[in-house]
Amino acid sequence: MSGPHHHPVPEMTGDNSRKAVTQRVAFVGMGVNIFLTIAQIIGGILTHSQALVADAMHTLSDLVGDIVVLIAAHHAGKDADANHPYGHGRIETLATVILGLLLGAVAAVIFLQAWGRLSGSTPLVTPEPWAMAIAALAIIGKEGLYHYTVHVAKRISSPMLKASAWHHRSDAISSVLVLLAIGGAQLGYPWLDSVAAILVAAMIFYMAFQLILESTSELVDTGLDPQEVQDIRDFICAISGVENVHLLRTRRMGGRVLADVHLQVDGRISVSEGHHIGETVMYRLRRQFPNISDVIIHIDPEDDETAHPCKNLPLRADLLAQLHALPETAALWSTIDDMTLHYNGGKLQLEVVLTETPAAETLNAFKQACASLPIIAEIHFFTKIVH
Repeated sequence: MSGPHHHPVPEMTGDNSRKAVTQRVAFVGMGVNIFLTIAQIIGGILTHSQALVADAMHTLSDLVGDIVVLIAAHHAGKDADANHPYGHGRIETLATVILGLLLGAVAAVIFLQAWGRLSGSTPLVTPEPWAMAIAALAIIGKEGLYHYTVHVAKRISSPMLKASAWHHRSDAISSVLVLLAIGGAQLGYPWLDSVAAILVAAMIFYMAFQLILESTSELVDTGLDPQEVQDIRDFICAISGVENVHLLRTRRMGGRVLADVHLQVDGRISVSEGHHIGETVMYRLRRQFPNISDVIIHIDPEDDETAHPCKNLPLRADLLAQLHALPETAALWSTIDDMTLHYNGGKLQLEVVLTETPAAETLNAFKQACASLPIIAEIHFFTKIVH
């Protein structure tokens, strides 16, 4: 059984780095949201449209969300350090939770305001017709931001940008309902404004719930879907040299996946060959599943998932001390060049390499001495040939 090997994936560099791309998306979103917020507030006041002003508050929440994304991208892009050996990707996850909470808060405010207007006794004001043009402008701007942001989110596998994209989409839907409500008000149905706002609040709250649920499951190290884990297991098992896979565990960090796995290999191969098999699995795994950024591989000669039969067996130094303490072994030590120990099934198998072939009595005496130790199951002798 070998120790685990830790294989992080280096960060992307240059203008296409995850940090630079995320920051660029955030700046674009901030620019559009600042423009739309100002336009909606001024337009809402001048046209006497409460729906436009409420929609402006929704857009303003997007602007706050973009700032959160910007701050998170700056910190999440930092390299791993002593305090954060796995990097800072969870900052993205935390930012996604914050965005979800922000969406939920916006939904609650919109609902309460709309319900207050619908159930109150104050007469509803019919907005000016040109308020519809401002609502249409908001729809175009927010829907454009959604498609741009979700495209980048898929390309770099960023749940945080996905959350931000849905925030844009929720605002676009809100603006659609505002447009319809203003249009309905022109036809003599001012109450449509409040009904539309309540529907918007319900949709926003559902999106917020989904984002928070997904992000909190990542914060508590929820693994990949069973089918995804099975696909990884099947891929590893198909690699030459791997006899079995057990203790395969996965978890998410930001848009990336961390995995650790125990590989069962032939217990009689060399340490370097076992390490090479592990390296091969690691490189092929990352190539086949690009989202996997960090792999810890543990090499085992047997399945130790449910039991550890060799845990009480002695280390080499302790075993040699026990053998040296047996008088029957004394005659053979001068001809022993090397001894390989195989730990398997709770027993030891010894392969002893000799510099020359000793007398049969000497070999038998050594075998009988080893047989007196119940931890030794087999012993084989080999004579070294030097050219």
